Amino acid sequence: MSGSPLTIFQVAGRAMSAQLTRMNTTASNLANAGGVAGSEEAAYKTMKPVFRTSFDAASGLSTTDVQQIVTAGEAPTKRYDPGSPMANKDGYVFDAAVDESRELVDMMETARTYQNNVEVMQTAKTLILDTLKMGR
Repeated sequence: MSGSPLTIFQVAGRAMSAQLTRMNTTASNLANAGGVAGSEEAAYKTMKPVFRTSFDAASGLSTTDVQQIVTAGEAPTKRYDPGSPMANKDGYVFDAAVDESRELVDMMETARTYQNNVEVMQTAKTLILDTLKMGR
């Protein structure tokens, strides 16, 4: 990375932004759980962010950013349901393969990580303010 050294606030802010993206993809996955489509291609596929960690030599700190969002997990499940309006010409529908339990665990982990970064920022702010008070 170039430019001035990163601050702890920038590092925590980037981490919070990455976790917000993770929370949004998890929410989208949960919202689409139970979705049905007429083809495997049209069926919802689980989304996951891919994180990239970068080291800032000037500050000695690492940052995390979202590099991309990819589809992951199992393939949609093919199910025979000729009465469904979504069924293809052979009577099959494709259920979104969203593991709701895994998504809920991811959501809890994401919320915890986000909160940890909020606490890092609050602690850094307190330390800076206490340092300034010492100079009086």
